[in-house]
Amino acid sequence: MVTRPEESPLLLHRIVIDPEVCHGKPVVRGLRYPVEALLEYLAGGDSMEEVLAEFPDLEREDLLACIQYATESLKLRTRQLASA
Repeated sequence: MVTRPEESPLLLHRIVIDPEVCHGKPVVRGLRYPVEALLEYLAGGDSMEEVLAEFPDLEREDLLACIQYATESLKLRTRQLASA
């Protein structure tokens, strides 16, 4: 059975923005792993398994949260551009 994104639980609670951590960039669970950097690994062709092996304190749900964060950010940006 395939779960569509709108049916999956939001994992955004795993993404933290704190001005005192990584200059206020979104990070995973306050672990100082910027969402942007993890997305770059995935976009560069690394599999989730490879990223998780490289950073053992991360969980699969953390990477899924990064993807959800990027998706929601793009949706918001698209709405802002459409209403401008």
